[in-house]
Amino acid sequence: MKNVRIAVLIPCFNEEAAIEKVVRDFRRALPQAVIHVFDNNSTDHTVEVARRAGALVGHVTLQGKGNVIRRMFADVEADIYVMVDGDDTYHADSSPAMIERLLADGLDMVVGRRVSDDVASYRTGHRFGNRMLTGCVAYLFGRTFTDMLSGYRVFSRRFVKSFPALAKGFETETELTVHALGLRMPVAEIDTPYKSRPEGSFSKLSTYRDGVRILRSIVRLFRLERPRFFFGLIGAVLAVLAVVLAVPLAITYVQTGLVPRLPTAILVTGLGVLASLSLTCGVILENVTRGRQEARRLVYLGIPGCASLSSATPQCGRDPE
Repeated sequence: MKNVRIAVLIPCFNEEAAIEKVVRDFRRALPQAVIHVFDNNSTDHTVEVARRAGALVGHVTLQGKGNVIRRMFADVEADIYVMVDGDDTYHADSSPAMIERLLADGLDMVVGRRVSDDVASYRTGHRFGNRMLTGCVAYLFGRTFTDMLSGYRVFSRRFVKSFPALAKGFETETELTVHALGLRMPVAEIDTPYKSRPEGSFSKLSTYRDGVRILRSIVRLFRLERPRFFFGLIGAVLAVLAVVLAVPLAITYVQTGLVPRLPTAILVTGLGVLASLSLTCGVILENVTRGRQEARRLVYLGIPGCASLSSATPQCGRDPE
């Protein structure tokens, strides 16, 4: 990996208690890497501690992890990007293996799948929410990961520079996953130990609030990436409701030749029209989405990928000589 530029990206908000150890651990695990800490309006001494540990420190004023990732991906130039939270819960020594897997298999993303028996480090509610959201994405977008919300990932330059980064907060992990699935990128997972936060460090993740945000992000991405399915499902529900309401009217009309419940008849007509419009929107937007996907794919292909010319001299993110 000596010819590969590696950047470790650490988004931070009030991680004074943990950031020094995170920087030192990754400097030991990846001595050739440049460590970047991006501070997100911390009110403690995170910035000073990170600088003292030897990290390059950037500042992002827009609050939210998604905003920090957008800035990190835009500003940092490298061939391999290692993204990790600054709370000292992830295993720095797993990063070389993750990078090796990325290079050896020509992947665009390797996710660190959290493995922990410590209830305090990975609460039951978070485990359940992770499984539920991961299952939703698997159902909507097909092949997926078993730990979709992991904050420990390794990316190729091709992934980073083609990622639109539209999320604002913790739903950014969902967006990262869907971006990879939408472009059918080669990806993988590697088990990595996960531990509790050090004393004095506190989680900024709200189980319910951020869970709702992530679920809302999945629905939004579903609408944008699978519009025919999304609007087709809405149209089908409206059509079934219209049929259910229309059956008694039809029976009465056959028996008496009259339509006594005119408001219901008007409602049935409206539901039928809305169902048709929803299905039509789905078909039209499917073509629009296909065009967007083709454009994103072309952008992705326009960025040089990782080509291992030999086991000793991998070339990443640049044209081979």
